[in-house]
Amino acid sequence: MEKVIPHSLFTDFDIELFKAGKHFRLYEKLGAHLTEVNGEKGVYFAVWAPAAKAVSVIGDFNYWIEGEHPLNIRWDASGIWEGFIPAVQKGATYKYKIHSHQNDIKTEKADPFAFRAEHPPKTASIVWDTEYKWKDKAWMEKRKEINRLDKPFSVYEVHLGSWMKNTSEDRPLSYLELAKTLTVYVKKMNFTHVEFMPIMEYPYDPSWGYQLTGYFAPTSRFGKPADFALLVDELHKNDIGVILDWVPSHFPEDAHGLGFFDGSNLYEHPDKRKGYHPDWKSLIFNYGRNEVRAFLISNAMFWLDRYHADGLRVDAVASMLYLDYSREDGEWEPNEFGGRENLDAVSFFKELNEAVYSNFEGVQTIAEESTSFPMVSKPTYLGGLGFGMKWMMGWMHDTLEYFKKEPIYRKHHQNDITFSMTYAFTENFMLPLSHDEVVYGKQSILGRMPGDEWQRFGNLRLLYSYMFTHPGSKLLFMGGEFGQSEEWNFQQSLDWHLLDYDYHKGIQALVSDLNQLYKKEVSLHEKQFEADGFEWIDYNDAENSVLSYVRKGNNKNDDLILICNMTPMTRENYRIGLPETGKYKLVFNSDDAKYGGSDYSIKKTYTAEKVDWQFRKQSVELNLPPLAMIALKRVNSK
Repeated sequence: MEKVIPHSLFTDFDIELFKAGKHFRLYEKLGAHLTEVNGEKGVYFAVWAPAAKAVSVIGDFNYWIEGEHPLNIRWDASGIWEGFIPAVQKGATYKYKIHSHQNDIKTEKADPFAFRAEHPPKTASIVWDTEYKWKDKAWMEKRKEINRLDKPFSVYEVHLGSWMKNTSEDRPLSYLELAKTLTVYVKKMNFTHVEFMPIMEYPYDPSWGYQLTGYFAPTSRFGKPADFALLVDELHKNDIGVILDWVPSHFPEDAHGLGFFDGSNLYEHPDKRKGYHPDWKSLIFNYGRNEVRAFLISNAMFWLDRYHADGLRVDAVASMLYLDYSREDGEWEPNEFGGRENLDAVSFFKELNEAVYSNFEGVQTIAEESTSFPMVSKPTYLGGLGFGMKWMMGWMHDTLEYFKKEPIYRKHHQNDITFSMTYAFTENFMLPLSHDEVVYGKQSILGRMPGDEWQRFGNLRLLYSYMFTHPGSKLLFMGGEFGQSEEWNFQQSLDWHLLDYDYHKGIQALVSDLNQLYKKEVSLHEKQFEADGFEWIDYNDAENSVLSYVRKGNNKNDDLILICNMTPMTRENYRIGLPETGKYKLVFNSDDAKYGGSDYSIKKTYTAEKVDWQFRKQSVELNLPPLAMIALKRVNSK
C-alpha cells in the first residue's frame, strides 16, 4: 500500500477556532474521512495528540504495523497530526499508535472521531461515513412547533438492548427491527417522544451505555450507522421526536479510550480532584481546556446534525457543576471565589446551550440535575445555564415516598405530596420516573405500591394520573407503562407476557389514554411551566387524603378540575369549590373498568351550585372513587 501523502482538510481559520475552543463542527475535520487526492481515492486521517513525538495509523490494511503509515504534525502548534493514505476503503479497521514525548510512552487508541466502531469486545475504529437519504423533511420543518415548551412533551425512555428480544435468536432487536416494532408501539401508546439511553459506542454492557469510548459512533450492537439513522427517520415519519442521552460528565479508563490519550492528560483534567470520579471510577473532562470544550460541543452538534436528534438529555449535570460532588473535605479545592461551583463547567454549559439553540431550530436540551443549583433551565442572557428543561428529582423522590406508604398513614404525609408545588415553576421541570428508579433493589414502580393486588394497581393508576396532571413535561421508563413487576434487568427483555393479564393490560390502556389526555387538553400543556397555569382548590384535606386543583390554559373554557382520592375508601357527597358556574362533564376517571378499576358509579355530568365553599362562590358535590383521579371540564356555555 502507498505511503502517506501530505493533505489537510483544515484551513487556518479552522485551526484558530479549534485553539480558541470555538470550532463546533470538528467531526468534519478530525477523524477518518473518505476522500480523493490527486485522483486517488483513500482516507484522510487527522488526530489531536499534542504530546506525541510520532503518530502512525495502524490497521488491517498494513497488518497493524507501527510506522508503515506515519502522520505528519501540523506546523501551527495545534497538536494535530494528519495525512492521506491512498487505497484505504470504507470498512477498514484502524487505530492510532501514539509515541509520546512523556516518558517515551506508547498508546494504541481508537479514533475519538470515528463514525463507526467494532462490536465490543473488539475495540478498533472502522472507516465509515454518515451518508443517509433522509425522508423526514416534513417533521424537520414542523418540529419547532411540536417541541415548543407550551406543547405536550411525554417521553418514553428506552434501553435498546433490553426493550424487546428476538426470542428465536435470543438477541436484542436490531435498529432495523426497532424501526418497525418500537415505532408502532410508541405511536400506539401516544408518547410524543422517545429517549434512548446512550447509543454512542461503549465497551461494557453493565454500564448501560454511560461509559463511552466512541462519542461519534452509534453502537454496533444493533447495526450500522445508517440503520440507526433509519430508526430515527421512521420515528420522525410517525411524528415521534427522538431525545438522545448524552454523557459529557465522565469517560472510562479503557486502554483504547480517551484517557491518557497521547501519554498526557489530554481530555481529562490533570488534577485528580477535578479529573477523577470516585463513584464511577472514571475520568472527568477538563472543561477549562479549549480543545476539549470544542470536542464536546462538536459531539452534541454532531447528533443533532447528522442524525436529526430532536434533543439531548444531558446526564449527571450535578456531578459537573460541583467541585465537591461525592468528595470529602480535603478531596476538593474551592474555586477562585472560595465556592464549590465548577466555574469551567458552568461556562461550558452556557456555551453548549447557546451553540445548540442558535444552530438548530426546534430542539431541546434537558438537564438531569438533582440539586437546587439556580436557573438551570433559564436563558443564558438572564444568567441561567440555558437548558430547555430540567428533571424534577424532588417531585420524583417525594411522590414515590408518599405512594409507597399504606393509605391509612398518608394523612400524616400530605405535605410530601403537595410540597412540589412550592417550587414547581422555578425551573422548566420534567417529571421523571426513569431507569434509575427501578434498579439496585428499589423495586419496580408497581413493586413499591402497597396493599393487595387490586390496591397496588389502583395506586399505580392514581400515581400516573397525578403525574400526568401535575405541571411539567413527563418521562416514563419502559415497562412502567404496563406495570412491569420486576426490577429492570439490562440483560433481559421486558416482561411482555404480563400483558396477558387484565390488570397489566389496564395500566397500558391508562397510560395511552393519559398521553392522549395530555395532548388533547391544552390546559395540561399550554402553561405547564407557568405559575398561572395551576391553582389549588384544596391541598389541606389531609384527613381524607384528597387533593383538588385546577390546570389552566390560555382560555378559561379549557380549564380542567382534578380531584385525587389517595385512599381505597370511596368519598360520597364530597364537596369541592369550583372556579366558574355552569355545567361540568367527566372527561377522565382512572377507576374506569377498562383500566382495571372498580368502576365505582359516579355521575358523568355536574352542575355548579351557588354554595360558597373553599373561598369560591360555587361548588359541587361528588362521589370520589377509591384510589383514583377524576377530571372534570366545564361545558362551554356558547
